[in-house]
Amino acid sequence: MVKCLGGGGKVTKKCMKESKKTWEIAAPAILTAVAQFSIGVMTAAFVGYVGDVEFAAVSIVQNVLEGFVYGVMLGMGSALETLCGQAVGAGKLHMLGIYMQRSCIITGVTALLLTPVYIFVSPILQILRQDKHISDLAGKYSVLVIPQLYAYALNFPVQKFLQSQSKVWVMTIISLMALALHGLLNWVLLTKLQYGLKGAAIAGNISWWFLVVAQTIYVVGGFFPVAWTGFSMLAFKSLTSFVKLSLASAIMLCLELWYYTAVILMVGCLKNPEIAVDAISICMNLQTWALMIALGFNASVSVRVSNELGGGDAKAAKFSVLINIFTSTAIGIFFTAAVASTTTVFPKIFSNQQEVITETSKLGYYLAATIFLNSIQPVLHGVAVGAGWQFFVAIVNIGCYYLLGLPIGALLGYRFKLGAVGIWIGMLIGCLSQTVVLLFIIFRANWRKEALQAEIRMRTWGGQSEPPEEPPEITSEPNGTRRLNT
Repeated sequence: MVKCLGGGGKVTKKCMKESKKTWEIAAPAILTAVAQFSIGVMTAAFVGYVGDVEFAAVSIVQNVLEGFVYGVMLGMGSALETLCGQAVGAGKLHMLGIYMQRSCIITGVTALLLTPVYIFVSPILQILRQDKHISDLAGKYSVLVIPQLYAYALNFPVQKFLQSQSKVWVMTIISLMALALHGLLNWVLLTKLQYGLKGAAIAGNISWWFLVVAQTIYVVGGFFPVAWTGFSMLAFKSLTSFVKLSLASAIMLCLELWYYTAVILMVGCLKNPEIAVDAISICMNLQTWALMIALGFNASVSVRVSNELGGGDAKAAKFSVLINIFTSTAIGIFFTAAVASTTTVFPKIFSNQQEVITETSKLGYYLAATIFLNSIQPVLHGVAVGAGWQFFVAIVNIGCYYLLGLPIGALLGYRFKLGAVGIWIGMLIGCLSQTVVLLFIIFRANWRKEALQAEIRMRTWGGQSEPPEEPPEITSEPNGTRRLNT
C-alpha cells in the first residue's frame, strides 16, 4: 500500500485501475444511499418544525422501529449480494433473476411477520419505559407508515440484483427523483396544508413506492436479457439454503443496527427525555448521513470482492479491500473535521429550540470520532458480505457491542450521571473495538481459501437450480494466481 501511495510503475498503475473500478461503483452508490437516507432526514427536518414532541415521536419510529426493520430487510438482501456478486464473477448470469425472486419471497414473508410490530409500537415503547405522550404519537405514526415496510421488502432485493452487475447509475437517478418528489410532498402536506404527522407519513409512502416501482420496471423491462428471463417457479425451490444465508446476513446487520436502537432507548430513560432524544436523534441522523458515504464503498468492496472470489482471483480481491479502505478513510477524515469544527452550528439545521441545540453541541466531538470510525467499519462489513462471513461477524458484533459497548454506556450514562454523552461514549467504544477486530481478521484472511469457498457456496447455499456441471478445475496462471475453470 505504501508503494501505491508513493508511485512506482506497475503497482501505481494497478492502484489507478482498481481505484477507477472502485469509484465506478462507489460514486453512484454513495449518491443512491444519500438520496434514500435523506428521505427520512427530510421527514425529520420538516416534522422538527411542527413540534418537539412530534419530532421525538418520528425520531423514535425512524431510529428504533424503522432502524430495526431496515436492518432485517437490508440483511436479508445481503445474502443476495453475496450470491449474485459471486455468480457474476463466475459468469453465471442466468441465476441472478432466480436469486432475486427467491430473495423477494423471503423479504415479503418477513414483512408480513413484522407488520404486527408496527401496529403495537405504542404499548411496546411504554413497556420499554418511554414517555407516554411520545409513545402514543409514535404508535399513530407507525401505523400510517406500514406501506413503507413492504416497499423495503422489494427495494433491497432489486437493488442487490442491480448492484452485483455494477448497474447503479439508474438506481441513483431514480433515488434522486424520489428525494425531489419527497421534498415537494413534504412542503405541500406539512408546510402548506399543515397535515402534521399524517402528511409526513403520506409523503414517505408515496416517495418509497415511486422508487421501488421505478426500479422494478427497469429490471423487468428487457434491459437484462440474460439475468432476467421472467418469473419462474424455480424461485420457490431450494429456499432452505437461501434462507440460512439470509438469516445469517440479517443477524449480522441487525445486531449492528439494534445497537443504535438500544442507545436511543437508553437515552429515552434519562430525565427530560424529549430534549435528550431530540439531541441524540440529530447526531444519529448526521452520523447516518455521513455513513451513507462509506456505504458507497461498502457496496463497491462487496461487489469487487464477491466478483473476484467468484472468478477465483484471490489476489485481486485482497487488493480491492486495501484500495476501498484507504479511499473511504480519507473521505471520512474530511467529514470528521467538518463536524468537529461546527459543533455549535449543525444542531440548528434540525431545531430552533436552544435547549436541544445546547445538548446536541455537547455530543459534537464524540459524533466526529464516530463518523471517523464509520468511514472504515462499513467497508469491513462489505468485505464480510462479499466473502460470505456474515455469521462470524455477527458473533464479533455481540461481543463488541452488547458485552462491551452497551454496559459501558449504561454505566457512564446512569451511574456516573453523564447522560446522553456517557451513553454515546459507550457506543463509541463498541464501534472502536469492532473495527479493530475486523481489521485484524481481514488482514489475516486466507484469500485463496475464500476463492475456493465461493465456488462451493454457489453450488450449495445458492440452491440446486443451476445447470448440471462438472467439478471445477483449478489452474495456475503465469502470475501465480489460482483460478477456477467453471
